Amino acid sequence: MNILFLCTHNSCRSILAEALTRHLARQSGHETPVVVASAGSSPRGFIHPLTLQYLSQWSIATDDLQSKSWDELTEFHPDVVITVCDQAAGESCPVWFGRAVKGHWGLPDPTRAGLTPTQVDTEFQLLLDVLTKRCEALLRLPQFDQAAVAAIADSYPL
Repeated sequence: MNILFLCTHNSCRSILAEALTRHLARQSGHETPVVVASAGSSPRGFIHPLTLQYLSQWSIATDDLQSKSWDELTEFHPDVVITVCDQAAGESCPVWFGRAVKGHWGLPDPTRAGLTPTQVDTEFQLLLDVLTKRCEALLRLPQFDQAAVAAIADSYPL
């Protein structure tokens, strides 16, 4: 099972989803091998420091994480592609994603300008809670289809 999370800059939300899904797949002892990646259409080239801070705080591994372009994943063949920001949702996915099931899980950016430290903490905690529920549900799917992937976001709203 190959899962790809996309976000425009690939520095926070898609990185959180990638790391958390790997973590949950390892914890669950998933029967089918789960390979998780993330990428961006216009990557920043670095992971936001707060993303790394919170992942570490939550005891989720950060090794092998990097901000990268979806152009670097031409050899990765996802079964499902999930956009996690509204900008990436409107972009055309590269053709090599082929017949992958596509879904959109819109999430707020906890690193956006203008948030107080308390608001940042609240938003990161909310993302952890929502992504945990959504990623656990994704890993439980017997097979991917658009309706099932969309239903996950509807079942666990922000």
